Amino acid sequence: MRTLRAVRGFPLAVRLLLVNQFGVNTGFYLLIPYLALHLDEDLGMSAAVIGMVLGVRTLSQQGLFLIGGSAADRLGARGVIIAGCALRTVGFGLFAFGDDLAVLLAASVLSGLAGALFNPAVRAYIALEAGDRKAEAFALFQVFATAGALVGPLLGSVLLLADFRVSALTAAAVFGLLTVAQALVLPAREPDRGDREQGREQGRGRPGVLGDWREVLGNRRFLAFALALTGLFTLETQLYLLLPEGARAATGWSGAAGVLFLTGTLATLGLQLRITTRLKARGSRGRWIAAGLALTGLAFLPPLLVTGRAPAAGPPGGVAEAVLRLLPVLTGTFLLYLGVMVAQPFVMELIPAFARPALTGTCFGLFFMVSGLAAAAGNTGIGWAMDAGASGGRPWLPWLCCCAIGLASAAAVAVLHRRSVLPETETGTEPETETGTEPETETGTESGAHPRPSDGAPRGGTHRARETVS
Repeated sequence: MRTLRAVRGFPLAVRLLLVNQFGVNTGFYLLIPYLALHLDEDLGMSAAVIGMVLGVRTLSQQGLFLIGGSAADRLGARGVIIAGCALRTVGFGLFAFGDDLAVLLAASVLSGLAGALFNPAVRAYIALEAGDRKAEAFALFQVFATAGALVGPLLGSVLLLADFRVSALTAAAVFGLLTVAQALVLPAREPDRGDREQGREQGRGRPGVLGDWREVLGNRRFLAFALALTGLFTLETQLYLLLPEGARAATGWSGAAGVLFLTGTLATLGLQLRITTRLKARGSRGRWIAAGLALTGLAFLPPLLVTGRAPAAGPPGGVAEAVLRLLPVLTGTFLLYLGVMVAQPFVMELIPAFARPALTGTCFGLFFMVSGLAAAAGNTGIGWAMDAGASGGRPWLPWLCCCAIGLASAAAVAVLHRRSVLPETETGTEPETETGTEPETETGTESGAHPRPSDGAPRGGTHRARETVS
């Protein structure tokens, strides 16, 4: 009920996009976690081919985020969001009927391109519509996304009992419904051409998309922020790599990973909005982002109690011992989710504050591209540490590497904050939505009215600054 009251305080467009993200994650996790199993067991493909199909989807998405963000700025976020959902409808439909490699690769490319289009566009739209309540909007965005990530796999596991094609068609139908709903209901938001022309007159903008890219890539403050945040996304992906492996090693039970996801999901649903609302009024954004990153790093220390011993302990003697061994891994998982809950809404809030409103989508696109590539590289390095630790009798190695990554990112953000590199935001007094008090006005309807410098210079005075991506 608290969440529903908070949602009602936002403009219609934001409310629709929150529901949209629930549907996006439901459809995505309904299909993608079971795709490799389908390619292996149903189609008999080799591991190399399976890796290529999955890799093409990921590369198509991560490598094209900048294009999706620029399209949102130039063409308008609404049309890009609709086009992205429509493309994913087609891509997931091809997965249902494609048995040969060419069709599967086409489905992967279309599905990845779809994510590259609507992910930065959705966030850009929310950032501009939510006005001075962006942090709460992105906190709610995370809640709806997490709920979809819980519902999707559960629904997918049930549909898989019938046939993978049923799952794929259901996922395609979900995105088809989202496409129609957005085409009918999502208000149009025209590109901010006045801001773009004003930027050119002041010598800050150049004609064309390449000019936009040069402006954002030349913003050293923004690039420093994006690089400092790579640790957050690298560690968040360990929910699918290191932590599940640690839970299995500690308990000897392959289903232990599901307990980790359930714990994190319930924590996010229950705490995300409370945490963001309370922290927003208590200190600067940079402070809380650094604190959240530190928590994500420290989260990898408790599991060392059961996973860092060499030689590894034998299987547990019973259920009670298995539960005791799982508790340190659960504690680490909770701390990781808590760190993400603290940092991520404020990260999403600050991203568009580094540039002019006309470049909001481009900023999100570049940020997600950098984060995705860093997470891929980080996973490779942590995978190497897991192998090296197992073969060399040092099972603690990957856990300490993750801890170091989190603390290094926290230190980097803290340095940026102390040097006033991060944009200033008010520690303001927005309505306490968690107490049930309704805001008097929908501030999001006035978003985009304040000009912002393009060089990422920190803002003072009373100026108000403007998110595992499916």
